[in-house]
Order: sequence, then C-alpha cells, then structure tokens
Amino acid sequence: MPHLELSLRCSEAEQPRYARALEDVGALAVTMLDADADTSNEQAILEPGVGETPLWNSVVLTALFEVDTDALALLAALESFDGGLDWTRAGFAKVEDQDWERAWMDQYVPLRFGARTWIVPWNSEVPEEAGDDAAIVRLDPGLAFGSGTHPTTSLCLQWLDGLATDGVLDGCTVLDYGCGSGILALAALKLGAAQAIGVDNDPQALQASGDNAARNGVDTALTVFLPSDAPQASYPVVVANILATALDALAETLAERVAPGGRIALSGILDGQEEALLRRYRPWFEQLAVTREGDWVRIDGVRR
Repeated sequence: MPHLELSLRCSEAEQPRYARALEDVGALAVTMLDADADTSNEQAILEPGVGETPLWNSVVLTALFEVDTDALALLAALESFDGGLDWTRAGFAKVEDQDWERAWMDQYVPLRFGARTWIVPWNSEVPEEAGDDAAIVRLDPGLAFGSGTHPTTSLCLQWLDGLATDGVLDGCTVLDYGCGSGILALAALKLGAAQAIGVDNDPQALQASGDNAARNGVDTALTVFLPSDAPQASYPVVVANILATALDALAETLAERVAPGGRIALSGILDGQEEALLRRYRPWFEQLAVTREGDWVRIDGVRR
C-alpha cells in the first residue's frame, strides 16, 4: 500500500519538538537522516527512540502517513500543535511500497557473517561456497526491515556466529530484544539454539518475525511478545539491537534477562556513545568488549 511521505529539514535542537509534533498528528513512522551527509554515499537511517537525539547538526525528518491524508490539512494540524514550527521547509511525496520491494530484490545478494551464517534473499540461490553446515536465513522485504546489510545487524550476526563456533548456542534459548524482522533470532536458531524469544514494541515487527520464522521452517521454535507481555525470565544469551538511549533506559531490564554467566550483545550504538553505556552496564557485566564496524559499535559481555 502506498504512503504519503513528508520530509522536513531541521536543526538538531529542533528535532525532538518536530518529531513529537509529527507523531502527535498520526505519523506511522518517523526516521532521521544527516542533512549534511554526502548523498552519493549510503548513510544511516535512524528511527529515534524515546528521548533520542541525533549527533548531527542538521537532520532531515521523514514521516509516513496514510496515502489518503490531506497534506494541507496535515500542515494545519501540525501548526496547531506548535505554531513555531517552520513548515515552509516541508515537502511531500507519494511512496509506493512496490518501489521498495523491487529495489530490495535488485540490490541485495547473499551475505556471509562469520564462519557459517548466511543471509540469503528469497530470489537468490544459496552460494556453493556456503557449504553443507551453513546456517541459512532467507529474508523477504517487509514493514519491519532487517537484511544484515547495516553494521548494527552485521555486528550482532558475527557475534552470534562466534558463539555458535564456541558451542555456546547449542540447545539454549536466545532472547532477541527489539527483534524487528527477526533476523537475529532466526540466525541463532539456525546456528543451534533450541528456542528463541523475540520482543518488540511494534506489532508489525512481531508479525514480520513470525512470518520469516515460518518461511525458514523454525516457527515452532520462535515465540514473540510485546514488551509488556514478555516472560520475566532469564536467558543464557541475550542480544539487543536498538538505539543507545533505549539501551540506557532498559539496562536494568536487560541485565535481569541475562542468566548468571550468560552472554549479552548490545548494538545500535554510534561511535562515541559506547563509554556511557559501558559505565551503565558495568555493575552487572564483566569482560565487556567493544567492537566497531564503520561508525557503529557493539558492546558484549558476561553476566556476573
């Protein structure tokens, strides 16, 4: 289904206020781009968490609305929420879902992470080099998108692959907090985990995770929950690929979800944000290590 897309350039200081106004008038999703980045190169697209602000001086906010939304009425409603907003910087476009799907199918190829993990689009053959012991996760584009191409996901996949090599995943239950498309939970299951729990605050992400699990033949091994419904249990392996502000806010909750001696990986962290999170998680975890890929960071450690 197509959507109405509103794009708006604003300063870093204005971003939280503008984002709240967009959400107040019914935006289905709000994401951010670095307004001053070189557009010829791929750049990170962020969906801000509660209270999250970007590190960029100037950002482009992009909000999606139902396709039949009246653009002029939308601007009037936004003005009523905050008369100080400069909506002359706003632009509208109609976005076709099929355009995104076609671009995904045309662009993405099988990708390898670590020794055994492969993410393979549905329209691609499994590469011969994968071998008989490869952990194959097949993905399709969806509303909750996760393909492994972003460094935050790549860092987590490499970590899971390393745990599998060490035998840590064999027969265990893995918690994927902020599961999105379910890619990390599915990879863990393919790498030897017996069960996976997916938690996300977006019902569409839970549906996407369930659908992807069924297509990969592991639907009986994956259970998904909204945060309010998730079991109050602890697990030997926990991975959370969300934004730094959310990782900070959820530190106590995530620490409680890791069993003593269990492993945790935290991702979705921009370079420069790791020191505060290391201090935040150090009371519960030891052997904390930082791994970088591009501008992104993964923190992993062992529960005391």
